Amino acid sequence: MRKNILITGASSGLGKGMAKEFAKQGCNLALCARRFELLEQLKSELEQVNPNITISIKVLDVNDHEHVFSVFNAFKEELNGLDRVIINAGMGKGASVGTGYFNANKQTAQTNFVAALAQAEAAMEIFRAQNHGHLVTISSISAVRGFRRAMTVYAATKAAITSLSEGIRIDVMHTPIKVSCVHPGFIRSEINEKVKTVPFIVDTETGCKALVKAINKEKANSFVPTWPWAFLHWILRIAPLSTIRKMS
Repeated sequence: MRKNILITGASSGLGKGMAKEFAKQGCNLALCARRFELLEQLKSELEQVNPNITISIKVLDVNDHEHVFSVFNAFKEELNGLDRVIINAGMGKGASVGTGYFNANKQTAQTNFVAALAQAEAAMEIFRAQNHGHLVTISSISAVRGFRRAMTVYAATKAAITSLSEGIRIDVMHTPIKVSCVHPGFIRSEINEKVKTVPFIVDTETGCKALVKAINKEKANSFVPTWPWAFLHWILRIAPLSTIRKMS
């Protein structure tokens, strides 16, 4: 069992939901996000869920790359090692390329990929020194194709995350370090709360249970919830552009 788990972007949405599920399983938690007051609230909730676990919280803006390294190392020292790091922090701002929203698209690209790279670097330095650990990246079903409008840059960053994860996985093959990339379908969270009609969307709790189940299996790639995404992602890969256009 992976006992000590670090989750970024843990103050809300999928990060918060996963923290609750891991708390039920008796895991010690290292939780970080930008909003400390929400982390404090979450810590109190988790202590009610399981009073026998250690919960450490720290403020972290993942775009402050030097701070990523210092926070990850501080968590490692507090918990006497890290068994799993879940790179979850992300955002979904953006608009069609060339329509005057470069700053929003850039912010999404930096947060979802460059900051994720910083988190992966920090986690893997710890895992390499320990010679064990489980790196988990949260990609998206959107990684399998390009999408239009607000999804264009978001989908591109998630495709990059999937590729980055595979590269790291190849690098540490035949070692005690494991790398998993999870591709959620549509799960209700802060990032999509304003979107009204979404196909096959599930509530946050259902989605997070599926995420944690997939993470614990430690497969290289997983698509969750299993129905319909374990099947549907293959259809998306070969669907004509006209179909993809209607979906986004």
